[in-house]
Amino acid sequence: MTKWDYDGPILEIDQLSISFFTRLREIPAVMDFSCVVQPGEAMGLVGESGCGKSTVALGVMQDLGVNGRIVGGSIKFKGRDLNEMSAEELRDIRGSEIAMIYQEPMASLNPAMKIGKQLMEVPMIHEGVGREEAYKRALEVVTDVKLPDPERILGSYPHQLSGGQQQRIVIAMALMSKPSLLILDEPTTALDVTVEAAVVELVKNLGKKYGTSMLFISHNLGLVLETCDRICVMYSGEAVETGSIGDVFDKMQHPYTQALFRSIPLPGADKNTRPLVAIPGNFPLPHERPQGCNFGPRCDYFLRGICDAGDIRMHEIPGHDRHASRCLRIDEINWNAPITGAAQTAKPAPGKVILKMENLKKYYEVAANALFGGGAHKVVKANETLTFEARESETLAIVGESGCGKSTFAKVLMGLETATEGTITIDGREIQDIPIEKRGTKTISDVQMVFQNPFDTLNPSMTVGRQIIRALEIFGIGATQAERREKMLTLLDLVKLPREFAGRMPRQLSGGQKQRVGIARAFAGGARIVVADEPVSALDVSVQAAVTDLLMEIQRNEKTTLLFISHDLSIVRYLSDRVMVMYLGHVVEMGTTDQVFSPPYHPYTEALLSAVPIADTSIEKEHIVLEGEIPSAMNPPPGCPFQTRCRWKPQVPGNLCETEVPPQRDMGDGHQLKCHLAEDILKRMTPVIKIAAE
Repeated sequence: MTKWDYDGPILEIDQLSISFFTRLREIPAVMDFSCVVQPGEAMGLVGESGCGKSTVALGVMQDLGVNGRIVGGSIKFKGRDLNEMSAEELRDIRGSEIAMIYQEPMASLNPAMKIGKQLMEVPMIHEGVGREEAYKRALEVVTDVKLPDPERILGSYPHQLSGGQQQRIVIAMALMSKPSLLILDEPTTALDVTVEAAVVELVKNLGKKYGTSMLFISHNLGLVLETCDRICVMYSGEAVETGSIGDVFDKMQHPYTQALFRSIPLPGADKNTRPLVAIPGNFPLPHERPQGCNFGPRCDYFLRGICDAGDIRMHEIPGHDRHASRCLRIDEINWNAPITGAAQTAKPAPGKVILKMENLKKYYEVAANALFGGGAHKVVKANETLTFEARESETLAIVGESGCGKSTFAKVLMGLETATEGTITIDGREIQDIPIEKRGTKTISDVQMVFQNPFDTLNPSMTVGRQIIRALEIFGIGATQAERREKMLTLLDLVKLPREFAGRMPRQLSGGQKQRVGIARAFAGGARIVVADEPVSALDVSVQAAVTDLLMEIQRNEKTTLLFISHDLSIVRYLSDRVMVMYLGHVVEMGTTDQVFSPPYHPYTEALLSAVPIADTSIEKEHIVLEGEIPSAMNPPPGCPFQTRCRWKPQVPGNLCETEVPPQRDMGDGHQLKCHLAEDILKRMTPVIKIAAE
């Protein structure tokens, strides 16, 4: 079948319903879902985990597995109903007319086959072209996705590429046959924010070049703002609001959309004066959806007898660009009313210095031939002369890309590694040389960690209460089992979990609830310092606000020092007091949050700020896309660690950046930069993020 010309909508989904069938019951995953994607248009599909976004995509791909079935409505691609096509027709369309990019690039690549061969297969299978022509096309598309040395890349295996490079290859593979529709399912979740910015830029430009329509699935509203023309917000299997980006972001007409925006840290949000408002309650399970409006039990505007009376359909909003909402009370709600319900708190004054690091270095010695362990040894400089202090009740954020040394420094602090050089002092005790198995109970309980993934940190065969009691036993808290049980229940109160959760198993908890158990366990021994390693990045945005708020409240009550490791600068700006920016083992900038988020910046900080997607149409950002990726700590560049990617390098006379590591410079009031740029150039730097009205 050849590609056919068609001038109508590329994708028309009309009143689609998809269910999964188990031995017990039918589970409706998507209900009454409609959306239209015009030629060359990018449609963003957003919502929390479990709302049905990926199910819609799999419905379009006709890939619902043995248990999934379309039970109502239709999906038309270029006017033809996909549900009525034969297996052979679908096989011809998939990959050539409709392509999909998944969240995890390695799931789409064959680890035993060279990249070139995998790319060449696409036109050879779908279009029957010869080997020579296929190689030429593969070379062109690898150049299009801005990969260095395309011929070397084509001769490489997937494991020889970084995550960002693998994802670019998957995009190249999807675009090989110039599809009419490209479905992207969270394509940048596993990538660093700077790599994400480059990949998003790439997808936008290639979409324009090839005239491809896109269905972009994401939970990140900022990313959708930057990539899409239109948006569809989903909640519990239904579309609740759809329209142009401008209409939905600035003239939202559904309480869930409004609640979603109130729970994300946009510029201006502040943990003390303008705290986020978390969405109350929990997401309903598919077989426990309420009568009437699915969002009703969590909605501020719910009216009994109206919102729960029967099924609610999408209503068109007159005067807008194909804007519709699934809400009966649109005309009665004041959409511009100020946010209420978030209590303001006084900013706690930082107390005495709890943690002090001086000239900390952590080097690893590895075999130059890592596969067989033979030959010479190389030194990996994971941390280079880290010097800082953290005070009681203070939140210090540590930011940077993967491989910058954030987690290595956390491991040394926790005692999972010992320092190569330098000192770490907690309350006057030096701990840098004491591995965790030799640390006293007091030191272990003083320094605790909340991990990124709540699913991997709980014992699946032990109840929640038992896991917390076990921590209390290890820390020697409570003389009897009854005392420890009472303390455990108090800890559940502290993290705002019902006491009956003590008897539950981890599998019975949602991601946000599991993370709360992890926080309760971290605070079981009265921790002085809590290292939070990306503690909310695995959670939905609505849950992120609640967990972040919880950490802040516990910090205020317990006077904890919080070291917050993150690559999400929006959340860093919201909750941190001071920020430390790391690059390739070095601290390149350090200061208060206001200092780091305002010029003068270190060139790397400037690029990080530009890369952060912000879900606000009034924000203007300077556009900086970093070329290349973070170099290997095994083979760092000479001189300034950032010089291979720095756009300001030509402003420094001679080859200073390439020969000398910059000194740490004090810009006043404790604001430090590690950069060779002259004072007058730093002073001329302009803000990266501006509010358009200003």
